[in-house]
Amino acid sequence: MNENARLSFTTEDGDTIELEVLEQTTIAGQNYILVADTVPDEEDTQVYIMKEVADASQEDMVSYEFVEEEQELLSISKVFEELLEDTDIVKQDF
Repeated sequence: MNENARLSFTTEDGDTIELEVLEQTTIAGQNYILVADTVPDEEDTQVYIMKEVADASQEDMVSYEFVEEEQELLSISKVFEELLEDTDIVKQDF
């Protein structure tokens, strides 16, 4: 993605957050996006990996959730590192 899109997400608590989509990919039919809540040009930008989830009740909308399973997170982060070439993604525990 050359121009990063900013998307609004509604949290489980009903709050709205705006995240910038840095990259997207599909692996084994599963769509993933790499998002940031700050300017991506900063050296230590915090990024998150989200995956598309099916929501039968809202056919015209796409839902995403944060990837939390560690093995899935590590695998997908390697793919995003390759797509972004000069970017290293480091997992941090909070």
